[in-house]
Amino acid sequence: MDKVFIISQKDEQQADAIKAGVTLAKALEKHPEVFAYSYESFSGKEHYNPRLAAVAKLALMQQRRTAINQHLEQLNLDDVPVHDVWSKDLFEHACHHSIRHGFDLMVKALHHPDHYLPMDWYLIRHVKIPLLLLSNNPIARANTILMAVDLGSDRPLKKQLNQCVISQAKQLAQATNCTLHLAYIIRVPKILRDMDLVDTRTLIKDAYQRYQQELAEIGLPQDQLHILAGEPDLCLYELSCRLKANYVVIGAMQRRGMLGYVIGNTAEAMLSRIRSNVLVIPADDQLLTQ
Repeated sequence: MDKVFIISQKDEQQADAIKAGVTLAKALEKHPEVFAYSYESFSGKEHYNPRLAAVAKLALMQQRRTAINQHLEQLNLDDVPVHDVWSKDLFEHACHHSIRHGFDLMVKALHHPDHYLPMDWYLIRHVKIPLLLLSNNPIARANTILMAVDLGSDRPLKKQLNQCVISQAKQLAQATNCTLHLAYIIRVPKILRDMDLVDTRTLIKDAYQRYQQELAEIGLPQDQLHILAGEPDLCLYELSCRLKANYVVIGAMQRRGMLGYVIGNTAEAMLSRIRSNVLVIPADDQLLTQ
């Protein structure tokens, strides 16, 4: 364990996954490894001739390796291992290889594609280790970490996930020297708020009293505890901007199938607008039982 799986894609976004991943790995006292993913769907002669396709594949992978090695040299990080991977389905290889070979953190630059079901969506649904998605539009001078927990759930799995989120957030805060904040969002649909059918102030006040013991056990000062009422993704976005959060740590239940299409995850809903790096903690049995 104690290894960081850094994903380097062909079409990188603004965020430098290699630099950020290696820096964080060193702060966490972990060993970074870069995985350079390449893939091309050939047409023309390469499509019909396997020999030409193999030559083209080798040339493309060599170009990627050269570019990454130059980047690592510029960062004085030429001792970081680099692995060349030719894979059409990046998420399948990354999820399988990371858990099989003992990695305990995955780092990837956040991608905003125009099409449905992006690569980040697949990773959030299937990854078995914590996944850090780096924002391409980070908040300036961010120096806090915001962890989101679900205090209102009685489900054992949710409670375990809460503890894992808290543990990971505390480790991250200590390693990055950031101030840690906690958020609990009481889900209240917008239509109920607009029609004044719910007194959100009373809900929030009651929640502070109801979960007083749980909040005390976490050990944060009162001004670093935040209970809000509304849509979780929007509340977390607004709170993370107000607090200038460098990281948002959140659990993911990883719903799949038709239920996942309809309901989704708060982590996924946040990605379209969030300006913080998002650390997603999957509700995986192996991770939660550690």
